[in-house]
Amino acid sequence: MNIIQLPLGEVHPYKNNPRKNDGAVDAVAESIKQYGFLVPLVISADHEIITGHTRFKAAKKLGLASVPCVIADELTEEQIKAFRLVDNKVGELAEWDVDLLPLELADIAQDLSPFGFETISEDEFGEEFTLDSGEKKPYQQISLTLHDKQAELILACIDYVHTHGEVKETFGNENHKGNGVYEVVRQWAEQKKLV
Repeated sequence: MNIIQLPLGEVHPYKNNPRKNDGAVDAVAESIKQYGFLVPLVISADHEIITGHTRFKAAKKLGLASVPCVIADELTEEQIKAFRLVDNKVGELAEWDVDLLPLELADIAQDLSPFGFETISEDEFGEEFTLDSGEKKPYQQISLTLHDKQAELILACIDYVHTHGEVKETFGNENHKGNGVYEVVRQWAEQKKLV
């Protein structure tokens, strides 16, 4: 795969692009500004965009003179049309792992709110705060930063108590890892006569 730099004026959007992307342009522009233009546009032999319309708009917003491109001249017209849709659709099939995402965010000091990641402090929750399911506190989210070896041991312990059917008390909590951690700590606390 060859990546080439083309003047922005030599690349043109697909006029029937069904993706409405104006709401994402600022975030993509900020991403390019902070990290560089790391994902090239995929274009046809006549320089029409197949994928990368939002990156193209962001490049225009930033006043970039040129953009990295990959020419997909091996695709048929039908494949181009299909890939244009598929490339956007597959991202919708993924979802965040709500147990792992906070661990990743905890290691990042920079403000990620321009990209849709919101940080909410304990004070901002207030008494009226409800979770999506309508549950109210006493649920707490605790983020920890662990070495790989520490995480490996903790995850193995969580898996152990679940696979051996030892998790009994959930207090209505549906978080798999949270319940596993509680059971591991409960057993340890029981051995140390803390409970």
